[in-house]
Amino acid sequence: MKTQGEIESAVSEGMSRFEQEYMGRGPKDVHAHLVSDLLVVRLKGVLTAAEQHLVKTLPTEKGRDLLKQVRSHLIEIARPTMEAMVEGITGVKVVSLHHDISTVTGEEVVLFTLAESPLFREIKKR
Repeated sequence: MKTQGEIESAVSEGMSRFEQEYMGRGPKDVHAHLVSDLLVVRLKGVLTAAEQHLVKTLPTEKGRDLLKQVRSHLIEIARPTMEAMVEGITGVKVVSLHHDISTVTGEEVVLFTLAESPLFREIKKR
């Protein structure tokens, strides 16, 4: 049985690999946080050079909306892959997935709602 930290680390690595393989660019930083039956993944520095250029050249709202729409569509297509990865690591079924990205900071947040809190081994304090 994994510790909470091992689960969070494995999810961070899986999401980083997913971004690299599926989106074409890995994040500069990624952290997963398991809070009861919620798994929050925060990825920093995920915008590709093309996405950054798109946001800068189009009017602010149009560029932002277009990028969010494309990213949301890509996440929905890849949803089964991400859910399988999370279920494999946590041992718990994913109930829902929520996603948002900031065109200003290049930060992306993915929230997985799990059917229940995953079981994990407590770390013994010395």
